[in-house]
Amino acid sequence: MFETISKGFRAAKERLTGEGELTEEVIGEALKDVRMSLLEADVEFRVVKQFLNGVRDKALGQKVKLVARAKEETMRVKPADHFIQICHDELVELMGPVDTSINRARKGVSGIMMVGLQGSGKTTSTGKLARKLQKAGFKVMMVAADIYRPAAVHQLKVLGERLDIPVYSEDGASPVEICAHATEKAANDGVDFVLYDTAGRLTVDEKLMVELEEINAKVTPANIFLVI
Repeated sequence: MFETISKGFRAAKERLTGEGELTEEVIGEALKDVRMSLLEADVEFRVVKQFLNGVRDKALGQKVKLVARAKEETMRVKPADHFIQICHDELVELMGPVDTSINRARKGVSGIMMVGLQGSGKTTSTGKLARKLQKAGFKVMMVAADIYRPAAVHQLKVLGERLDIPVYSEDGASPVEICAHATEKAANDGVDFVLYDTAGRLTVDEKLMVELEEINAKVTPANIFLVI
């Protein structure tokens, strides 16, 4: 379901790439891609209609601002990225108020397991969340548990160096072992929060889903965050 929806948003973003402004015409074309993906994912038609109307109204309302900023040469966000942000905000609003608090373990290290589709921005989100916790005064550690994509391990290490946050990685071990060993080290080092950056999924992969269940059972994280 999430992969189908993600394809629609990616197609919409590609369609808007290169556009100078969010006109009614280009917004309409982009929304066709989003509409098709939502319906293919079996989202209720009434919900789809409400979502598309909300995005259209907000996107058109931002049109004048985008043009004005472009003339002043102060625009920092591209129309395609701005459209995707509007879609994100509308999804959050449509889903209703959520509890944004982060759970703490009753004792010891508080774990946060980051899960999501490949390409959803999971590793970047892990870094951002770690930085937020660090700025709040907590001692944080990130764990490179995506052994199937070496670039993900490297990316997390680069983020860790930039943010001055330790990153635990281990060669020759399974993701479950890596997370377990990282949790032990975090406890010994007096870490408050440990964030597990797990492998992204392209489709429903039974083996990888079982792996997530095993990680969850082994380290019992206080939080599981889905990045979409």
